Amino acid sequence: METFHDIIQGEKPVLVDFFATWCGPCKAIAPAVEEIGKEVQGKARVIKIDIDKNEALADQYQIQVVPTFILFKKGEIMWRFSGVTDKMTLLEQITNHL
Repeated sequence: METFHDIIQGEKPVLVDFFATWCGPCKAIAPAVEEIGKEVQGKARVIKIDIDKNEALADQYQIQVVPTFILFKKGEIMWRFSGVTDKMTLLEQITNHL
């Protein structure tokens, strides 16, 4: 099974959506995040990490606000944003790192 570490080490950009099930803004942006995942399929990856189920990962990346988006490429953080943003901003960040 692929681990988080394996996924973010890849050649393709990986947008990670750190979220919580109780978070209203997370629920609001979720459909856009799913759309982005479909649009970039094959070129990049989009994954969601529930901070309540993955506390160690949330601590490791110092997630204090949800949603927090982190874009990884080859294991390095290329971009990070905490709070509500829009689909175009997320898509633009992924596209910039293809």
